[in-house]
Amino acid sequence: MNFSDLFQHSNQLCKFSPNGRHVCSCSQCRVVIRDVATLQIVAIFTCLDPVQYIEWASDSVHVMCGMFKRGMVQVWSIENSEWFCKIDEGMAGVVACRWAPDARHILTMADFQLRVTLWSLTTKTVSFIKNPKNLHTNMDFSGDGRIMAMVERRDCKDYVNIFDCSIWKLWRQFSVDTKDCKELRWSPNNQVICLWDSPLEYNILIYSIDGQNLGSYSAYSNALGTKKVAWSPSSQFLAIGSYDEKVRIINHLTWKMIIEHKHPSTVTAKSAVVYVEVEKRLPRSQLVSESKYEAQEPPITLQVTKPDPDKPNPPIGIGVVLFSPDSRYLVTRSDNMPHAVWVWDMASISLVALLVHANPVKVVEWDPKQPRLAMCTGTNKLYMWSPAGCISVVVPVDSPFKVNNIHWHPNGKVLVLLGKTHYCLCTLDNE
Repeated sequence: MNFSDLFQHSNQLCKFSPNGRHVCSCSQCRVVIRDVATLQIVAIFTCLDPVQYIEWASDSVHVMCGMFKRGMVQVWSIENSEWFCKIDEGMAGVVACRWAPDARHILTMADFQLRVTLWSLTTKTVSFIKNPKNLHTNMDFSGDGRIMAMVERRDCKDYVNIFDCSIWKLWRQFSVDTKDCKELRWSPNNQVICLWDSPLEYNILIYSIDGQNLGSYSAYSNALGTKKVAWSPSSQFLAIGSYDEKVRIINHLTWKMIIEHKHPSTVTAKSAVVYVEVEKRLPRSQLVSESKYEAQEPPITLQVTKPDPDKPNPPIGIGVVLFSPDSRYLVTRSDNMPHAVWVWDMASISLVALLVHANPVKVVEWDPKQPRLAMCTGTNKLYMWSPAGCISVVVPVDSPFKVNNIHWHPNGKVLVLLGKTHYCLCTLDNE
């Protein structure tokens, strides 16, 4: 592994372009574009207010910056420094924004969810969509970018609006059997839409594009229900992480459960390889110099965080559910056992690896090209797992640097490691 120098950023805003050539970071009002290969600055843009959100367009040419405190969005081009766009909703404000797949339209949401505005960068036309729910969780584009599905809340009932993105016209609208839809997601094969209710209701619904209810699933009632849902890249499985510390796998043929993965505090599974992080500390110092994984035989007891009943959003339930890019593995993490990362084999339907860390795991991300995990715990180390084994690597920088977030490069050969105020790039070896 090779690590770059540290560069400044703010608000954890640092993203690779879709083509992987550039990395964009923000430091207050400044937007800095660097070449990933040389780390040389390609462009610098100055916004009118501190940036709170950035997103690349699919063409990797335009960068959108959201300044929600000012109710404004600015768009920049890395190919034409003289071109820029400013979107201002006026008194309505802007609380969210995102690109359309064609990289020529932008959607913004007004304050109090009054409307979604569609802005065209080519024709400079404006369209409005009334009664929307959340712009990021209750709206999704099909994988080919041809269709947009959006949840509309009207008369205390949820509706799904289907739009044709080629002409931006409403194609179909149908009601759904949710009480308060929390999220909507297309299947990776663009065949069906999955919706699920707020945590107060355990309710998973599957709809076809023409509004036909293909199936539904509910594991229990009268308790906190769904927390995380994830499609497998093959669209064959739907993984549901619940507040009862279980992950249930639904199949795409009958939309019924095929397996239930429990997350007990004492792990006895003989099929799993248990890796425990062991730290080595410097003498006369509390600073951690390095650590390594050591294999241990089950059974093993995990550290459990007891939720405080006086605080909102207690750390319980399955907070991470992610499939590997080949759909072979599923990684999970229980929020009340944050030190442990569970890796499940979808072929044998069993636990294959359990990674126990010295500190709570903050972020878990799959390599977009192969079954390889990257993890961070808010310390100066980067953790990785693959079917061949796992490693712990100290980030070799001069100043104190704690990794709080990570993002993979689209080719899976580079990682961006985000600290509180700085970031660096980690280039992986070919092997």
